[in-house]
Amino acid sequence: MERRKRMQFWGRDMDDDYLVREVLDGLKTATVCRADEYHLPEGDYDDGDWQVGDIVEIYDLQERLRCIVEITEVYPVAFGEIPDKLWIAEACDSAEHFQEAHRDCWPDYDLTDDFMLMATHFCLVEIVEPGTP
Repeated sequence: MERRKRMQFWGRDMDDDYLVREVLDGLKTATVCRADEYHLPEGDYDDGDWQVGDIVEIYDLQERLRCIVEITEVYPVAFGEIPDKLWIAEACDSAEHFQEAHRDCWPDYDLTDDFMLMATHFCLVEIVEPGTP
């Protein structure tokens, strides 16, 4: 049997799971990445190239399975044109808050208004307790 696709959220350090906790609490229901890197895996626990209908395992930074989500929508978006549905799903207070948070998280990127992102929305399917196979 082929394994499910995987996704991992990065915090400030290896012990920072605030983004995973936001998913588990139902606050975070979307994520973004650079559009030109969307189809690329980012390590063993982040496959990239998620498509609508994919069932995806979410891992924390300690490589523990934490939950399972279903991808509900995928679309490109310019950094300067963040729609309400995206910043809300990213648990932000506004489009400006979304932009500020991503500038903080991605200091090496030149996040101009025309910088392209790929937005991925998902819904929580199952919470998995850490250590549960």
